Amino acid sequence: MTEAANFEKETAGSVTEAPAMLELVDLQVFYGAIQALKGINVTVRQGEVVALLGANGAGKTTTLRTISGLLQPRHGEVRLGGERIDGVPSHKVVELGIGQSPEGRRVFPVMTVLENLEMGAYRFKGVPKDDLERVLDLFPRLAERRTQLAGTLSGGEQQMLAIGRALMGRPNLLLLDEPSMGLAPLIVQQIFEIIKEINDQGTTVLLVEQNASQALQLADRGYVLETGAIVMEDDASALLSDPRVRAAYLGEGAA
Repeated sequence: MTEAANFEKETAGSVTEAPAMLELVDLQVFYGAIQALKGINVTVRQGEVVALLGANGAGKTTTLRTISGLLQPRHGEVRLGGERIDGVPSHKVVELGIGQSPEGRRVFPVMTVLENLEMGAYRFKGVPKDDLERVLDLFPRLAERRTQLAGTLSGGEQQMLAIGRALMGRPNLLLLDEPSMGLAPLIVQQIFEIIKEINDQGTTVLLVEQNASQALQLADRGYVLETGAIVMEDDASALLSDPRVRAAYLGEGAA
C-alpha cells in the first residue's frame, strides 16, 4: 500500500468515509422453501476489513456464495461500486475484481502448488509473473513446495494455497470463508498476519469467521448473523467488547 493510502487508513474516521465498494441491499436467498438470508444489509467500504460473524448455519457462506454469483437472490441487490451484479455469472464476477477463498480450501489435490496458483490466473493470457512472485513472497512455504502435490500439503499450507490462488485473479475485494477452520493456533496467527498484509497492500477484505476474537482484532467493522438475519453491526472494537458477543462467541459469561 502506498504512503498516501496508509495515511488514509490510519487517519481517524477515514475508513468510514471511504466509498462503498460492496453493498448488499435487503438480500433474501432461499434454498427451495427454506429462507437462508432474511433481508440482510451489509456495506464494505474500500480499504476495509469487514468481519461477518455467526455460528454454523447462520448464513455466512450463503452470503459469500451470493456475492460470488454462485447463488441467486430471490429479492434484493448485490452492488459492486454502485452497479448491480446479482445475476452476473460467477466467472464474470471474478473478472469484475472479486476473488474468493472458499470454506474447506478446495484445492486441486492432484495438481502441484504451482499448477493450483496458475488456475487462479485462468482469466489472463499466461500467468503474470509479478502476481506469482507476490503470492510466493506472501507465502514462502508455498514457494518451498511449488512442485509438491496440493493434496499432500498440511491443512495450513492448503489454506495458504487457497488464499494465494484467489489472489492470482487480482481481486480488489477478497472474500475469505473460515480461513482459520481446523488449524492449530500458531498457524491461525500466521494466516491472520498474512490477511493483514494483503489488506495493507490495498485489497479490501470481507472475512467470514467463527473465530470472533481473531477476526475482530483484525477487522475495521463487523456484522453478526443469526439464522439469516443481521442482529448486530458496529466497529470491530465495540463488538469485541460487547458482552453479548463475548458470551456467544468468546465463551465468556454475559456481564
